[in-house]
Amino acid sequence: MPDDGKPDGKPDGRLIETRPSVRPLDERRLAVLRAIVQDYVGTEEPVGSKALVERHNLGVSPATVRNDMSALEEEGYIHQPHTSAGRIPTDKGYRLFVDRLAEVKPMTPPERRAIRHFLEGAVDLDDVVARTVRLLAQLTRQVAVVQYPSLTRSTVRHIELVSLTPTKLMLVLITNTGRVEQRMVDCPGQVGEALLGDLRARLNGMAGGCRLPEVPTVLEDLPAGFEPAERAVVGTVLNVLFEALAEQNEERIMLAGTANLTRFGHDFPLTIRPVLEALEEQVVLLRLLGETADSAMTVRIGHEIAYEGLNSTSVVSVGYGSGDQSVAKLGVIGPTRMDYPGTMGAVRAVARYVGQILAES
Repeated sequence: MPDDGKPDGKPDGRLIETRPSVRPLDERRLAVLRAIVQDYVGTEEPVGSKALVERHNLGVSPATVRNDMSALEEEGYIHQPHTSAGRIPTDKGYRLFVDRLAEVKPMTPPERRAIRHFLEGAVDLDDVVARTVRLLAQLTRQVAVVQYPSLTRSTVRHIELVSLTPTKLMLVLITNTGRVEQRMVDCPGQVGEALLGDLRARLNGMAGGCRLPEVPTVLEDLPAGFEPAERAVVGTVLNVLFEALAEQNEERIMLAGTANLTRFGHDFPLTIRPVLEALEEQVVLLRLLGETADSAMTVRIGHEIAYEGLNSTSVVSVGYGSGDQSVAKLGVIGPTRMDYPGTMGAVRAVARYVGQILAES
């Protein structure tokens, strides 16, 4: 699968901005800001002008770098955490760094092969989600969150009816995202092979390819097309099918890598407890991932997140789906001192492979 290194978003490769844009910087100061972000993420230490000159080919004198750092501080992109000469990025600085990112860090060919091999071993949708969330946590060394494909955006791939006894059937609903739901149907009379085959064919002919919320409306007149003696059986099968759709309408997510946060204890003010408490709330996690319909890469940084307990974190998320259809979101949560190019590249690559696995399943 190709990985062109361009972030999802605008045609020129820049990310779609998720917050109001900051005032533009000239390219030299932007280069200084990039260097500060890269060094701080890599070293965990405040960055001084001397270190920037030594480590980066900025093409200017140390005095110019110090002036640029002073200007960046005045404009709120960096700040001095204590009395040392070093500076660290602010949320605003990280925001500009991400918005002006030229490219994300692509996966290497061995990494891509390993991702695909790991995900292709999944036996069903639950296994796909479980493998995905573990893989994403390992690749990014952050907390990974994967939303199950939303049934409201899934479509019917196939409806199977299997005769167990003359009056008992098994109904199997298979969606385009690989979700499989099974229900037992106790029929009010015997179901012959002719009726069973006719009902199976009509169910798939009418509902195949339909979004799940539309299925009850599409099939509501189905019993009228059968002989009067057969309508009770058809109605019973439909009731079980509709109940299965209603029961499975809740959103589900899976989380992995929470222990990774312990590596970043000093990145969180006072304690990581508020972060851990927020991660226990499924509603919070779903809102962090964003609307399923929005498949673009989204990065929320620090105080852009509307939950006080998560103001010291960043969230990188993207949609995944079968074909061009985004059916759910996945992403990672970590400290604002994050390797954004690498994290965004990993999140996007995994999402693409999960979508392909679903399309092939």
